[in-house]
Amino acid sequence: MQVVPIRSFYVWDGAAQDDPEWQLQIKTAAGRTDAVIEHIKTNHDYDVPEVIVTPITAGNDAYLKWIDEETQAS
Repeated sequence: MQVVPIRSFYVWDGAAQDDPEWQLQIKTAAGRTDAVIEHIKTNHDYDVPEVIVTPITAGNDAYLKWIDEETQAS
């Protein structure tokens, strides 16, 4: 997981916004995606938190194996 400070520009409730925010990047196995999204939606204070899923199409096999092992349901 990584947390990065960002500056967001967007329109909300008809008004332009310019806000500092934090971007959270979570790596997990594809089978855990729905649970992660639901957790974010339940616990985030935004009405509509930004959640985007980016599939991994290739990478370091050892790293991808480690992610898979570490994100197994216990």
